[in-house]
Amino acid sequence: MAATSCGCGISLQSRTAIGSHQKASIVQQAVMSSSQPTMLRFPSSRHVCLSGTHLASKGISAGQSCKAKRLRLSKSITGCQVSAIATPVATPSPLNDAEERLQLAEKYGFTQIGEPVPSGITLKNVMDTFPPEVFQIHDQKAWITVLISVVSYSLGLFMIAKSPWYLLPLAWAWTGTAVTGFFVIGHDCAHKSFATNKLLEDIVGTLAFLPLIYPYEPWRFKHDRHHAKTNMLEEDTAWHPVVREEWNNAPKSMQVLLEYSMGPLRPWASIGHWLVWHFDLKKYRPSEIPRVKVSLAAVFAFMAVGWPLIIYYTGIAGWFKFWLMPWLGYHFWMSTFTMVHHTAPHIPFKDSKDWNAAAAQLGGTVHCDYPKWVEVLCHDISVHIPHHISQKIPSYNLRLAHESLVKNWGKYLNITTWNWRLMKTIMTECHFYDEEENYKSFDNGAEDKSPVIGVLRKVMPETV
Repeated sequence: MAATSCGCGISLQSRTAIGSHQKASIVQQAVMSSSQPTMLRFPSSRHVCLSGTHLASKGISAGQSCKAKRLRLSKSITGCQVSAIATPVATPSPLNDAEERLQLAEKYGFTQIGEPVPSGITLKNVMDTFPPEVFQIHDQKAWITVLISVVSYSLGLFMIAKSPWYLLPLAWAWTGTAVTGFFVIGHDCAHKSFATNKLLEDIVGTLAFLPLIYPYEPWRFKHDRHHAKTNMLEEDTAWHPVVREEWNNAPKSMQVLLEYSMGPLRPWASIGHWLVWHFDLKKYRPSEIPRVKVSLAAVFAFMAVGWPLIIYYTGIAGWFKFWLMPWLGYHFWMSTFTMVHHTAPHIPFKDSKDWNAAAAQLGGTVHCDYPKWVEVLCHDISVHIPHHISQKIPSYNLRLAHESLVKNWGKYLNITTWNWRLMKTIMTECHFYDEEENYKSFDNGAEDKSPVIGVLRKVMPETV
């Protein structure tokens, strides 16, 4: 990104992802004297401009002279010689301002935007405040989640079979949500937080993923990397913004696909993610490939046996009704949970050199309250912050862990309810990675530059 110039002709840049809507107004009175130079300190991650008697700051990007330890400025102003030596120091985040957090929460559709997590806090500090019982595995509770999913999914298939055509969307919504519960069960198995028998966990996880055509082991390996590098710009394997350089080099067809998949089709974007990430052996280490092949064989066997049986007994229309539509319902939740948990204009993606685990997992993950029936069928996967603090917490203990976080770390939490304004913010604003503002939209608010996003911005409501 090109440097921004200012009145004194000095420009500094760093790779800090702080939004212009978040920038604090840092104004200092410069003491000028022809005989005594003024000593001014400013943070290396800000753009500094000396104009008249004030020091103003703006966001800056990497690779420029901010990497220098010291910088001497000299300029004659109104007949006086002003000299300043600047030493990079840390600057408080503008989100420390409670009023600004309230305004941003209202704007984005959040209940609470948390304070920035101090750099001295570690994940161990947070985990040490959890009551020990949140880590305890209870086989009975685990099998209750299986029972809930089996019963609710069976009920959904029954509703699909018996519903008139005009009630089918409701039956599909229920069944797609119910089958998402199978994913959560497999998710716990992959984290070894489902049951005490670890071999049984892998078997249950593999079987739970089969109706979703999800290969268990490839997903597990990929998902572990997401937890290790949450909101790390290049390395996070779940979501990250589009990098503008990649966009500029992409063919027009890919740009159109990205506009749709990051805009109106974003609640189903996990379909592309599923296809690209989980069936390519080149994406896995040699030590992982044998287990990946076993999972792929299980998925292909399910398709080879299950799909023909569905078609044999119900026809192509039955395959559409009983499998495809619930599967699309599952991907709606898969995509929605993931983007809501990790995407908001104030939550930055960081380069690996600037990344902090506690800031990413505690302050960069969102708790969202959904309708109760969704949370029950999906086994509280929406109670997501404690899961990112420790993946060893079973889904049936997530609420207890969240209560502990609210009690001990509540001021740092990002909390929302599922609402139109939240979804609109994500789908129309959170597209390009921007060094200064975290995100920029594909159209930068100008509808004529992206009719796809412009139309979406017009038609989506903003109710909370």
